[in-house]
Amino acid sequence: MTSVGIVGGAGYIGGELLRIISGHPELEISAVTSSRLAGRRVDGNHPNLRGRVDLAYLSPDRLPECDVLFLTSSTVGDLQQRSALVSRAKIVYDLSPDLRLADPARYREHYGEHPAPELLGEAAVGLPELHREALRTADSVSVPGCMATASILALRPLADAGMLESTVTVDGRVGSSGSGASAGELNLHAERSGVLRVFAPLNHRHQAEISQATGLDVRMTATGVDAVRGVQVLCRATAARGITEAEVRGVYRASYAKEPFVRVVTQKRGNYRLPEPKILLGSNYCDVGFALDPASGQLLLIGALDNLVKGGSGNAVQSLNIRMGWDESLGLEFAGLHPA
Repeated sequence: MTSVGIVGGAGYIGGELLRIISGHPELEISAVTSSRLAGRRVDGNHPNLRGRVDLAYLSPDRLPECDVLFLTSSTVGDLQQRSALVSRAKIVYDLSPDLRLADPARYREHYGEHPAPELLGEAAVGLPELHREALRTADSVSVPGCMATASILALRPLADAGMLESTVTVDGRVGSSGSGASAGELNLHAERSGVLRVFAPLNHRHQAEISQATGLDVRMTATGVDAVRGVQVLCRATAARGITEAEVRGVYRASYAKEPFVRVVTQKRGNYRLPEPKILLGSNYCDVGFALDPASGQLLLIGALDNLVKGGSGNAVQSLNIRMGWDESLGLEFAGLHPA
């Protein structure tokens, strides 16, 4: 069995990693760390894992050696501690924003000065649909953000085909779990319930990841919606030339025909004609779809996923499956629920 350590396992992403890995036939959880909950049982704050994960949290400085390490939050604020953590494993998957941008200037614009800019650009990108070959041998992997993942998968095929004008606007909607398990007063039920809160009216930081991955000039807004989980992105673009619905659908299908976790959803009837995050909760799927006005060339490209799975932990485990030469779907077979 391949031993796994999770740094920062008390959060929502950590909980999803634990859930997925606890059912993975090739992986064994050897340690889970939490500075805040060290010494307490893991199933105390992840009650869905009762009877599945019989471990207590360790302080990060007690992390043992393991085969694979998952970092769920930023570690570059203490480079000495980061170095000590990543030295405990050969293969490291970083689910934080620390390594997502290759350009220090772009990182500075959205996050501030990077404490170790020499680290940028070194990690492989944990998005299997675009970087599968690099992931086969990568020992350092940076997993994209949730809204970035949905947007990139919706935009990249048409961008590669030369179908889009360069400027694209992205309207991202995300449930409250996207703010993490310790997001403070703004995510109290009394403050969050029933809202449609525009928390990033301009320049959401994921726009830099989307631009980096697609070559497009991306302008992004983000809204918190009255849901716990799920991401939906609406990407508004203009066709670079006259195109038809059949051409757009053909590009998507050619791009994703062999992808186990991307589905093209553009149906003429039914309750779920376009990508909808509700039916994806708990799954590693990203659904993409579109609407086209042929007269004006206006395109609406839509992506939906579970922000904690395909938007984070699932992408990381799928990337690990590729690295180890296993079936990509191992541990990720859950299809979602309907109704939910």
